[in-house]
Amino acid sequence: MKHLVIAITSLLGLSIASIAGEATWLHDFEAAKKQAQEEHKQILINFTGSDWCGWCIKLDKEVFSEKEFQEFAKDRLVLMEVDFPDKKKQTAEVEAQNIKLDKDFRVEGYPTVFLIDSEGKKLTDDIGYRKGGAQAYVDHLKTLMKK
Repeated sequence: MKHLVIAITSLLGLSIASIAGEATWLHDFEAAKKQAQEEHKQILINFTGSDWCGWCIKLDKEVFSEKEFQEFAKDRLVLMEVDFPDKKKQTAEVEAQNIKLDKDFRVEGYPTVFLIDSEGKKLTDDIGYRKGGAQAYVDHLKTLMKK
Protein backbone atom coordinates (compact mmCIF):
# COMPACT_ATOMS: atom_id res chain seq x y z
CA MET A 1 0.00 0.00 0.00
CA LYS A 2 2.79 2.44 0.89
CA HIS A 3 4.48 1.78 -2.47
CA LEU A 4 1.21 2.65 -4.19
CA VAL A 5 1.02 5.92 -2.27
CA ILE A 6 4.60 6.77 -3.26
CA ALA A 7 3.89 5.93 -6.91
CA ILE A 8 0.68 8.00 -7.00
CA THR A 9 2.39 10.92 -5.28
CA SER A 10 5.27 10.77 -7.79
CA LEU A 11 2.86 10.69 -10.73
CA LEU A 12 0.85 13.61 -9.39
CA GLY A 13 4.06 15.57 -8.90
CA LEU A 14 5.11 14.81 -12.47
CA SER A 15 1.73 15.93 -13.83
CA ILE A 16 1.67 19.18 -11.89
CA ALA A 17 5.29 19.98 -12.79
CA SER A 18 4.68 19.18 -16.45
CA ILE A 19 1.78 21.60 -16.53
CA ALA A 20 3.94 24.24 -14.88
CA GLY A 21 6.84 23.49 -17.24
CA GLU A 22 9.19 22.64 -14.38
CA ALA A 23 11.53 19.72 -13.93
CA THR A 24 10.45 17.44 -11.08
CA TRP A 25 12.59 15.93 -8.32
CA LEU A 26 11.80 12.27 -7.77
CA HIS A 27 12.29 10.55 -4.41
CA ASP A 28 12.04 6.93 -5.57
CA PHE A 29 15.36 5.64 -6.92
CA GLU A 30 13.85 2.73 -8.86
CA ALA A 31 11.33 5.07 -10.51
CA ALA A 32 14.14 7.49 -11.41
CA LYS A 33 16.20 4.70 -13.02
CA LYS A 34 13.18 3.43 -14.92
CA GLN A 35 12.33 6.90 -16.22
CA ALA A 36 15.96 7.51 -17.21
CA GLN A 37 16.04 4.24 -19.11
CA GLU A 38 12.74 4.89 -20.89
CA GLU A 39 13.67 8.48 -21.81
CA HIS A 40 17.37 7.79 -22.53
CA LYS A 41 18.49 10.37 -19.98
CA GLN A 42 21.09 10.64 -17.27
CA ILE A 43 20.06 11.11 -13.64
CA LEU A 44 21.20 14.07 -11.60
CA ILE A 45 21.18 12.71 -8.06
CA ASN A 46 21.27 15.30 -5.29
CA PHE A 47 22.12 14.24 -1.74
CA THR A 48 20.86 17.04 0.47
CA GLY A 49 19.77 18.17 3.88
CA SER A 50 17.08 20.37 2.37
CA ASP A 51 15.87 22.08 5.54
CA TRP A 52 19.09 22.46 7.54
CA CYS A 53 22.17 22.38 5.26
CA GLY A 54 23.19 25.94 4.35
CA TRP A 55 25.07 25.00 1.16
CA CYS A 56 22.18 22.75 0.07
CA ILE A 57 19.68 25.57 0.53
CA LYS A 58 22.02 27.94 -1.33
CA LEU A 59 22.39 25.44 -4.23
CA ASP A 60 18.62 25.04 -4.47
CA LYS A 61 18.00 28.81 -4.34
CA GLU A 62 20.79 29.82 -6.75
CA VAL A 63 20.60 26.91 -9.21
CA PHE A 64 17.91 24.23 -8.94
CA SER A 65 14.95 26.59 -8.53
CA GLU A 66 16.08 28.94 -11.30
CA LYS A 67 14.49 29.05 -14.75
CA GLU A 68 17.76 28.32 -16.61
CA PHE A 69 18.31 25.09 -14.71
CA GLN A 70 14.64 24.05 -14.83
CA GLU A 71 14.45 24.51 -18.62
CA PHE A 72 17.71 22.63 -19.15
CA ALA A 73 16.81 19.76 -16.83
CA LYS A 74 13.23 19.08 -17.90
CA ASP A 75 14.26 17.76 -21.34
CA ARG A 76 17.70 16.35 -20.51
CA LEU A 77 17.81 14.92 -17.00
CA VAL A 78 15.89 12.85 -14.52
CA LEU A 79 16.19 14.61 -11.17
CA MET A 80 16.52 12.49 -8.03
CA GLU A 81 16.63 14.01 -4.56
CA VAL A 82 18.04 11.97 -1.68
CA ASP A 83 17.06 14.08 1.29
CA PHE A 84 18.06 13.90 4.95
CA PRO A 85 15.80 16.56 6.48
CA ASP A 86 15.49 17.51 10.13
CA LYS A 87 11.87 18.67 10.10
CA LYS A 88 10.24 17.22 6.98
CA LYS A 89 8.54 13.85 7.34
CA GLN A 90 9.42 10.96 5.01
CA THR A 91 8.01 7.47 4.70
CA ALA A 92 10.00 4.65 6.27
CA GLU A 93 10.69 3.32 2.75
CA VAL A 94 12.15 6.62 1.56
CA GLU A 95 14.27 6.96 4.72
CA ALA A 96 15.62 3.42 4.32
CA GLN A 97 16.29 3.94 0.61
CA ASN A 98 18.12 7.22 1.29
CA ILE A 99 20.32 5.69 3.98
CA LYS A 100 21.24 2.86 1.60
CA LEU A 101 21.98 5.28 -1.27
CA ASP A 102 24.08 7.49 1.03
CA LYS A 103 26.16 4.45 1.97
CA ASP A 104 26.32 3.02 -1.59
CA PHE A 105 27.50 6.32 -3.06
CA ARG A 106 29.86 6.93 -0.11
CA VAL A 107 28.53 10.40 0.53
CA GLU A 108 30.64 12.31 3.05
CA GLY A 109 28.77 15.62 3.21
CA TYR A 110 25.99 17.67 1.72
CA PRO A 111 25.27 18.75 -0.90
CA THR A 112 26.72 15.91 -2.95
CA VAL A 113 25.60 15.79 -6.57
CA PHE A 114 26.44 13.23 -9.27
CA LEU A 115 25.40 12.42 -12.78
CA ILE A 116 24.57 8.72 -12.96
CA ASP A 117 23.27 6.40 -15.67
CA SER A 118 19.94 4.57 -15.74
CA GLU A 119 21.49 1.61 -13.90
CA GLY A 120 22.72 3.81 -11.05
CA LYS A 121 26.40 3.92 -12.04
CA LYS A 122 28.30 7.14 -11.27
CA LEU A 123 29.35 9.04 -14.39
CA THR A 124 30.98 12.00 -12.60
CA ASP A 125 32.73 12.91 -9.42
CA ASP A 126 30.83 15.10 -6.95
CA ILE A 127 29.55 18.24 -8.65
CA GLY A 128 28.18 19.77 -5.44
CA TYR A 129 27.76 23.51 -5.09
CA ARG A 130 29.46 25.70 -7.69
CA LYS A 131 29.67 29.48 -7.76
CA GLY A 132 28.20 31.42 -10.64
CA GLY A 133 24.49 30.64 -10.51
CA ALA A 134 22.20 28.56 -12.66
CA GLN A 135 23.66 29.27 -16.10
CA ALA A 136 27.21 28.47 -14.98
CA TYR A 137 25.93 25.24 -13.40
CA VAL A 138 24.08 24.31 -16.60
CA ASP A 139 27.19 25.04 -18.68
CA HIS A 140 29.23 22.78 -16.40
CA LEU A 141 26.63 20.00 -16.67
CA LYS A 142 26.66 20.30 -20.46
CA THR A 143 30.42 19.82 -20.44
CA LEU A 144 30.16 16.79 -18.16
CA MET A 145 27.38 15.25 -20.23
CA LYS A 146 29.49 15.41 -23.42
CA LYS A 147 32.13 13.16 -21.85
